[in-house]
Amino acid sequence: MSTVNVIVGVSGASGSVYSIRLLERLRDVPNAAVHLVMTRSGERTLFLETGKRGADLKALAAYTYPVEDIGCRIASGSFRSEAMVIAPCSVHTMSAIACGISSNLLVRAADVILKERRKLILMVRETPLHLGHLRTMTQLAEMGAIIAPPIPGFYTQPETVMDIVDQSVNRVMDLLGLPVPGARRWDGPAGSEDMSSARENE
Repeated sequence: MSTVNVIVGVSGASGSVYSIRLLERLRDVPNAAVHLVMTRSGERTLFLETGKRGADLKALAAYTYPVEDIGCRIASGSFRSEAMVIAPCSVHTMSAIACGISSNLLVRAADVILKERRKLILMVRETPLHLGHLRTMTQLAEMGAIIAPPIPGFYTQPETVMDIVDQSVNRVMDLLGLPVPGARRWDGPAGSEDMSSARENE
C-alpha cells in the first residue's frame, strides 16, 4: 500500500475544531502521511477556541514544519504530495494564494499544489462575503482550487456540535478520496425504498 502524502494547513480563521477533527480522521487512515504547517495566528486561534497549543495539533501529524521554513520539502513541486487542505482557511490566506504571494510556507505550499495541478481544498471561514471575497473565490476555482466552506447539511439530524463538525470534515475526506467508514450519507427520504417497492408491485 503506497503512502498518501496530505498537506494540512491551519490559518488564523475561527474554526480550529475543523483542523483537529481533520487530523484525527487522517490519522485513522493507515497509509496517510500528514504534513502540517500552522501560521502563528492559527496557533493563537487554536488556543483561544480550544485551550490546545500548537504542540497538541502537531502530535496528530507525521511531519510538521515551521511556517517560516520556505526551504523545506513541501515548498517544492518535486515533493510528491497528493493534496492539500487548509482548515480553517482565512480570507487573508485565501487572498494571498489567489495572488501568488508566497510570503510564508502555508501559502507557498498551496501555490505549489496549484502549479503542479494537484488538489487544493480550502475550508474558507467567513460570513457574510463581500464582492471581493466572491471574486477571489471565483479566481481560485478557475485556478483549480476547491472551495469547501464548512457548511453542514442537517439531513444527518446532528445532536452535538461534533456531529456538525464531522459532517463537514467527512465531506472533505470524500474530496481527498479517503472516505470515512460509517459516515452518514443522504440516501433519500425515510421510507422511500418501501414506497418504490410498493409501486413496482402494483
